[in-house]
Amino acid sequence: MEALSVTTAPPAVDGDLDPDIQAFDEVCRRLGGFNEDVDTEWIDGYLTALAATWRVIDVDEWWLRLAGDARSRAFADPEDHAQATRALSERLAALRKALNPDALIDEPDAMRLAPLMQVWDADTREEVVREGLATAEEAATLHTGARWAEGFFTAVADFEADWPQPAAGTKVQTASADADLQELFNGLMQTVAALAWDPQSPEYHAFARGGWKDGNPTRDEHIDEACFAVQDLRVYWLDHAPKHKPRQVAQEPGRNDPCPCGSGKKYKRCHGAA
Repeated sequence: MEALSVTTAPPAVDGDLDPDIQAFDEVCRRLGGFNEDVDTEWIDGYLTALAATWRVIDVDEWWLRLAGDARSRAFADPEDHAQATRALSERLAALRKALNPDALIDEPDAMRLAPLMQVWDADTREEVVREGLATAEEAATLHTGARWAEGFFTAVADFEADWPQPAAGTKVQTASADADLQELFNGLMQTVAALAWDPQSPEYHAFARGGWKDGNPTRDEHIDEACFAVQDLRVYWLDHAPKHKPRQVAQEPGRNDPCPCGSGKKYKRCHGAA
């Protein structure tokens, strides 16, 4: 299904989209023409997960994973490819800036994320049905933020080692009392993941009852909470980033020592030969 125009991007002067967002949207649409599993909202969610984790993931690590062979098919020309890389990288840089930990700590109640999501309401659902892009049953399953959450967790799966779950039973001091770190982490992740769930499902209702007093958040309320959850995850990594194990390098044998290959020769006459 072809995505409708982005409606929640931060507007520029005169109500038009920011040029950087326009360039990003164009790249996403071209990729979507060769890979129907990706679109602007999905890719924005994917990049948000890259920006929210504990390390800076280089473009060479994520570009191909994000789009698969659609990258080379959509941008076969080197100059075209460079422009596409630049547009995606600039969007990722903007997300990293929004998720700057120092700013998040200084203003914990400030909403800094501005996700790019297709707004789905009665009118837009009727529009896709009228244009033959979806049946009424298919349109009923379209919910704002669902594709964004799917993209987010695709990146989490692609870079699983960068999203380690806390050990069970680990405690952390909160403003009110000690809390289970794994429970806090999973709660933040679930708030984002639930955007992709059917709002009428028992699973979603159970989630909503645990997070809102009336158990019935509006879609905008849930999206706001998901954005705050991502911001909290970025701060979480400041104290809980994975510890790198020191690399152990085997000591090289002396030149007159027996070669470790078992040949019986001296190292300098065997594998240590210049």
